[in-house]
Amino acid sequence: MTFPMWDFTVGANGIRLSEPADPVSGAARGSALDRSPPLTGRSLMSVDAASDAYASPGSRFRHLLTNSEPVVFPLVLDPLSALFAERAGFRALYLGGATLGYVKATTEAQLSLTRIVDVALEIRAATDLPLILDGQCAWGDPMHVEHTVRMCEAAGIAGIEIEDQLMPKRAHHHIGVEHLVPMELMVEKIKVAVAARRDSGFVVIARTNACRSEGLDAAVRRAEAYRDAGADMLFVLEKTPDQVRSIGERVPGPLFYLLHAGLGSLPLPLDVLGELGFRAVVDPLTPFYTRQHAMRLSYESLARGSSDPGVAAMFREETEMIHDVLRLEHLLDIERRSVER
Repeated sequence: MTFPMWDFTVGANGIRLSEPADPVSGAARGSALDRSPPLTGRSLMSVDAASDAYASPGSRFRHLLTNSEPVVFPLVLDPLSALFAERAGFRALYLGGATLGYVKATTEAQLSLTRIVDVALEIRAATDLPLILDGQCAWGDPMHVEHTVRMCEAAGIAGIEIEDQLMPKRAHHHIGVEHLVPMELMVEKIKVAVAARRDSGFVVIARTNACRSEGLDAAVRRAEAYRDAGADMLFVLEKTPDQVRSIGERVPGPLFYLLHAGLGSLPLPLDVLGELGFRAVVDPLTPFYTRQHAMRLSYESLARGSSDPGVAAMFREETEMIHDVLRLEHLLDIERRSVER
């Protein structure tokens, strides 16, 4: 038995894969797959991913950035939190390093690449929403960055945030003590990250914490160098709230912003941030502290012999909700049609 070779053509609409023409009639047998076209250049605004079922996670995230107002999206730490975020209406997700370290009863500095990618893979198996990874310092020097990007792409991550700090990272970062690497080294890491991606939609976000230790002018110089190296987005962590406007006015967009204490800590209204070039606003803390607070109160109540004040009267409601979120009825239906007939 012989199998016909598939034909493919590359055109304005990307790669089109189709069966070869019938050897007798010459008629085409029809297409099998259309893949979304790769991005050209470094433009974030060139992908219409909303109408393309085959668009990559990175391309779909880039599409969210085409609005004038920033897209706001939250921290998730596991598949269940990702499903709840999706149900709430969020269109993208963020896997944070600091909070994931806390969940693992350690610090971000002690999380390995494979450990955090495993969590990302579980999240991506539960939801199709684009997931941005807090990639710390990309787990090494430029040579290591290539492997990091390939691992992230393989896990279905839409983009990675890479910061210009010393690797291995130190716990002192949690109390505001920065250990910046030379700007030239970070530039090389960004170049490698951009070159390593196999999907041109994968988003490389370059972060600098230089405001805290070297001042705003130094941070702006670093950001401009990272943009020239090929970064798709820039994240300049401010030292004081009043620096945010200056960052927007001086640093080329699109820009990435991290909330420090929920939406109430926004230094400027969302529409003003959008006018300044900010296209993504992430809450990396609120869901974690909400969970931590509820869990602590629950254990303290149980230890006192009391009912949990948060769910004492809602066990049935919460059980029904979790069954609905996890699509239990769908799973039961599969069993009814197969092993439970």
